Amino acid sequence: MAKAALINSPASVVDVTQRTSWRDYYEITKPRVVALLVLTALVGMCLSVPGVVPWQLLIPAMLGIGFLSSAAAAINHIVDQRIDKEMARTHNRPLVNGRLSQRNAIGFAAMLALAGFVMLYGLVNPLTAWLTLSGLVGYGFIYTLYLKRATPQNITIGGLAGAIPPLLGWTAMTNEIHGHALLLVLIIFTWTPPHFWALAIHRRDDYAKVNIPMLPVTHGIEFTKTQILLYTILLFVVGLLPYLVGMSNWLYLVGSVVLNLIFFAYAWQLKFNPKENTAMATFKFSIIHLMLLFIILLLDHYLLPVSFS
Repeated sequence: MAKAALINSPASVVDVTQRTSWRDYYEITKPRVVALLVLTALVGMCLSVPGVVPWQLLIPAMLGIGFLSSAAAAINHIVDQRIDKEMARTHNRPLVNGRLSQRNAIGFAAMLALAGFVMLYGLVNPLTAWLTLSGLVGYGFIYTLYLKRATPQNITIGGLAGAIPPLLGWTAMTNEIHGHALLLVLIIFTWTPPHFWALAIHRRDDYAKVNIPMLPVTHGIEFTKTQILLYTILLFVVGLLPYLVGMSNWLYLVGSVVLNLIFFAYAWQLKFNPKENTAMATFKFSIIHLMLLFIILLLDHYLLPVSFS
């Protein structure tokens, strides 16, 4: 009894908070997610110019986009503390178990957001700064605070915030919104639902427990599997557009077709012949899919350059 009281006492919480390390701050930035976002932004930068990207813009643009994306991730941790505590996937996050205080997390997120915005506004251009800030608002507040709890189409609508990094990279170099950059956004926007719904199927019971209306909770797992399959078909079509409009060459075309066919095969198995781990395997492959797709875009751009206006 005395031991239990000691564990739950305020002094114990303070002691845990005092043991906060840099790893806890690092964890709430969702570094792997941010790394993928920054990669797609980098590809947007490189595709926007015919030659080498000037480092005077590259470095502050990458840092600024990374800082604001990390701030958005930290806001997600702050807002979702209650539901994170109840979910198996997130119950050990720093804010949930007391390793990091909410006050410190808010201060950290604000510092990242301010530093990123000032860097982009002053060293890159105002257009990129405001667009990146809009991505933070879209993910950190509109999606996390409202859409996530309001509609089963939360990830479809909210996915736009996570799809804009290639546009941010493009505007960082050119200070303009180009149709080719919007095509890159469209690829990620179409990729997001099958990517996240595969995870939502795997974690369906978790989302149901905390009353988050993810598609598998509100419409059932079979319906969600059908949607994933249909979206992979749509992604295949959208993935052809950079080649069809002359933005990329045959290397990207081959890579896009192969990767999207593999994604479709995962979705087909998930729908018609699933095993226990098929949903999670689909989710994991989707991450590899997007990473490789954008790397191939980069290789295609430098190895087989095409001209565009």
